[in-house]
Amino acid sequence: MDQILRGYHLDDPTWFYLSFLLILAVFFKFSRFWSIRNLDLALLLSISPGLLLVKMGYEDIGYPWLFIATPLLLIRALSDGLITRRPRLEQNMNAAGMAFLCAATFLFLTTKLLKDAVPFSSVQSIRSGTELIAGEQKAPTESVGTPASTPDQAPAPTAKPGPGTPLVAAGMAQISKAVTKQNAADSPSSIERMTARLIAILAHLAIIFGLVLIGRHIFGDSEVGFAMATLYMLLPCTAYDVAEINNVLPAAVVVWAIWAYRRPVVTGMLLGLASAMMFFPVFLLPLWTSFYGKRGGVRFGLAVVLTTTCILSSLLLLSSDSQVLARQLLGYVPLDELWNRARGSTPVDSAVSFHDFWRRHDPAYIIPVFVTYLVMLVALTVWPRRKSLAHVIPHSAALVIGTQLWFPRQGGVYLLWYLPLLLLVVFRPQMTNHFAPEFKPFTLFRRAPKQAEPQPELAAAASGPSFGSDRP
Repeated sequence: MDQILRGYHLDDPTWFYLSFLLILAVFFKFSRFWSIRNLDLALLLSISPGLLLVKMGYEDIGYPWLFIATPLLLIRALSDGLITRRPRLEQNMNAAGMAFLCAATFLFLTTKLLKDAVPFSSVQSIRSGTELIAGEQKAPTESVGTPASTPDQAPAPTAKPGPGTPLVAAGMAQISKAVTKQNAADSPSSIERMTARLIAILAHLAIIFGLVLIGRHIFGDSEVGFAMATLYMLLPCTAYDVAEINNVLPAAVVVWAIWAYRRPVVTGMLLGLASAMMFFPVFLLPLWTSFYGKRGGVRFGLAVVLTTTCILSSLLLLSSDSQVLARQLLGYVPLDELWNRARGSTPVDSAVSFHDFWRRHDPAYIIPVFVTYLVMLVALTVWPRRKSLAHVIPHSAALVIGTQLWFPRQGGVYLLWYLPLLLLVVFRPQMTNHFAPEFKPFTLFRRAPKQAEPQPELAAAASGPSFGSDRP
């Protein structure tokens, strides 16, 4: 970008102020100040300052800020069904202008991604996948507390990725090696950084196109799709974690699962893949099973099981150390760490216990928060009994947002997990007929349809019209 725009430099605080003004200019309804749209914009803009404060080192202010904004977003998602009037509110820019603004913002964020240091967690996922393919699997190292002295070890969130992320990263790493094989000067670390940047770019593109297609095919309005994609690009929290492939990849897969909601097998495969990448899509599986009902839920569940089986089989074939693989499979769902943190036990990684909201509060309260979350999960799964997509979208957003309140590793900072879902909640119109498709019962041996017995024909009807008939 320096070759095109001389002296170009845009840091995180400057982008926050600039994007704030752009969002107000495009999406704020000045003619209807007291409206749900303006309230939603205020809530969306309220989460980015907390993340910015955390990244700048003001954790004593940033984490409480996030833990105030996150419950407000949770309440907004849970109360979405109470909003019965949803008038169509046009943006202050037409669809062509928003498409141009979205493309320009994507270009600037891509430049930022290429210039800034790649988070260590993203590089570690690429490295794990490369070692898995090469048969040199090692115990995963923690990204927390890693010094930022090297270019690819910038401070990063600490959620452990599942086994699906290294598999996807390994495939992309092979493509990167094939592209750069003619350049012998490229080191393995430079290939890993290039692969992480490539995956991040493709994941953000998947979210953009997914939001546009949902707006066109499900919401029935292409302009709404462009509005969601543009707002996703403009929000500061997207720029702050633009290279976090462990956060962006599962969110992109969840978006496409919503787009394919009429095909439970495809949705089950996508949510199974997302659950293998990060732990939070696991909590969406009961809700979606209930959405599809008895027959569709069986198809959905079989697709999830089949996808999980394929991923585990691939890992077993590629892994050279079963103990390391077992620790990776059991470690990405932080239930044991949640229990140890609540008891006050000191984890192996001491940096985790001193860099989150619960540092200055009694960590024993994590258990009641987690139990409340489970109660909410059960309630959203069983009620209402017949769900439509108007229930599934806000309930899915609420379940993902709720994980931020009890997650023991820097809970609250993973905004990209739920940002696309929250945008779908904000922009969705009135939806009355978006139910799961009906399926016929599946049987291996179907009976032939019973032949209808011929009815006896009356003699008078066979001989012709009777006396007194009006027929000629």
